[in-house]
Amino acid sequence: MTAPADLPKNVFYFEALLYMSLILDALSIAFQDRTPDLTMSESTIMAANLVAACMLLFFVWLVWLAAYRRKGWPRWVLVVSLAFSVLSLFQVLGVYGLQFDSGIEIVSCILTGLGLYCAFSGDAKDWFKA
Repeated sequence: MTAPADLPKNVFYFEALLYMSLILDALSIAFQDRTPDLTMSESTIMAANLVAACMLLFFVWLVWLAAYRRKGWPRWVLVVSLAFSVLSLFQVLGVYGLQFDSGIEIVSCILTGLGLYCAFSGDAKDWFKA
């Protein structure tokens, strides 16, 4: 994969890794168990899925703002989001142990972490200072 001519290499990697992470998150949401039970009604499950979809679109917008509009603040919002995701992941692992969906979440967190590292290092530093 080669970066577009005007996009620095690290910003391109940031964008690609974050989009891969978001695709994994979308697949994870798509294949969640949506069976209503005593603790979750059908309308609650639908609302949770709608909120998750809106959050994913929000994160796509943040990545786009950072990569193409050269905004620095979306990177920090994504860092905070990653921190909350990691804390949530530890909580899920503590309760349910390692399962397939938590494995997907681990890979997603790793991709996000690598992407954010790229956004704060190398030729990306000058991209966000402009």
